[in-house]
Amino acid sequence: MRPPVRVLVVGCGHMGTSHAKAYQTLPGFEIAGVVARGPTSRRALLDAIGTDRPQFSDYAAALAETRPDAVSIATYPDTHAAYARMAFEAGCHVFLEKPVAVTVAEAEGVVAAARAARRKLVVGYILRVHPTWKRFIETARTLGSPLVMRMNLNQQSSGDQWRTHRALMQSMSPIVDCGVHYVDVMCQMTRSRPVRVSAIGARLTDDLPPGMYNYGQLQVTFADGSVGWYEAGWGPMMSDVAYFVKDVIGPRGCVSIAGVKEGEVASDDVGGHSRAGLLRLHHGALASDGSFAKADEWIDCSDEPDHDGLCRLEQEVFLDAILHDRDLTDHMDDAVNSLRIVLAADEAFRTGRTVALS
Repeated sequence: MRPPVRVLVVGCGHMGTSHAKAYQTLPGFEIAGVVARGPTSRRALLDAIGTDRPQFSDYAAALAETRPDAVSIATYPDTHAAYARMAFEAGCHVFLEKPVAVTVAEAEGVVAAARAARRKLVVGYILRVHPTWKRFIETARTLGSPLVMRMNLNQQSSGDQWRTHRALMQSMSPIVDCGVHYVDVMCQMTRSRPVRVSAIGARLTDDLPPGMYNYGQLQVTFADGSVGWYEAGWGPMMSDVAYFVKDVIGPRGCVSIAGVKEGEVASDDVGGHSRAGLLRLHHGALASDGSFAKADEWIDCSDEPDHDGLCRLEQEVFLDAILHDRDLTDHMDDAVNSLRIVLAADEAFRTGRTVALS
């Protein structure tokens, strides 16, 4: 029988806690320790999983003392690249929350470090393990080409969530931090090469670092003629109306995530960001009399996993990659590619020009 994979949990916020719950319940893992700057968040995570483990405020010291097999990194994005490289240098596999880094060069360096160390790197693209989102992508592929993809996730945040958003915006805007998920989905739907990106944005508060903006919308054009936009805004001023739009149109019809009703889930509720519930498939074909030939289909997805369940699915992927030496080349390349696109969108906003993608 294989010994469990000993994992060091780095970052004890919402995502770190959800991943720790998975490590605590999956037989193939054992938590070697937890790392966070403050003792309050470390204690809260350990209380949430119902056990005690060694606690550290210093990541390097934790690596040296626990000598883990793997590291799970759920810290702020500006630490991702350095923390991941340190883990690979220590001989560890890495589960890394998105985005991989804050620049493309850093992200490519992380991937290169994983390859050089011959260790696994799984990036936290939670929608890739979500049963409903996988079905959403598969259904979109049946609609023909080109596709029109419309997506947003605006968050009317306050209190602790607004503090978290302001901390995230020390290094990146909402269309970069959240956009990697949805640009990745668009790339999976089209299976086509993105060729150019444009963007608009606005700074709706002075409670931000200089030059940062808390609302943005990016637009991507693909080689097959498909187009997609993604909109994201954070802050107490954001609207709570139409904050969750996930809609894809093709020559044969359209499919939409229709299970999140206005007022049902708060826009800053992280657990609701991946929620689906229902897919609505509309068939565009017309009968001889000009009416629709087929009624819309409602696809029930009400048995989807909750947020903790999705994080468990991610960790099952991580464990499988470690135990069975899975080839993660495409996974790592896709993570860098989606970051490249959203950073190009950030450049497009700041320069006022469309950015061509090589």
